[in-house]
Amino acid sequence: MKIFLKIILILSVFFSMGIALDYKQTKRIELAKDEEKKILVNYDGFSKLFKFRWTLFKNGGLVIHRSYDNVISQNILYTRHKNNFIKLKLKSRGAGNYDVPTFLIKFKEFNYQTNKAVIELFLYDRDGIISLEYLDKKE
Repeated sequence: MKIFLKIILILSVFFSMGIALDYKQTKRIELAKDEEKKILVNYDGFSKLFKFRWTLFKNGGLVIHRSYDNVISQNILYTRHKNNFIKLKLKSRGAGNYDVPTFLIKFKEFNYQTNKAVIELFLYDRDGIISLEYLDKKE
């Protein structure tokens, strides 16, 4: 029984590392309070706007407001906990599409000198169908 559990543990670690390696960092952002970041997600002739901003940093937690595909959400991210990222599916699963393109928004650190949150963005897109367009604050 112990050998069986060890094999399962080794296999789960192996497969989780394989999945994690498929994410590619696309951008590192320093974001001030209430500064909104907009990213246009393009695929299969569709364009969807992803917006996010943070409103509060308290006790190591960063409150993030986000909007994608008419779904508005709020999350609290921490740098020293398991919940330091948001996972966002960019496209619905659909028939025969099991590797859904996914976006990770990771809270890396808080810069106390500038009062800005450092956020890293990662993209998983095995089929290469997603293109990201980072929009300026003016748009």
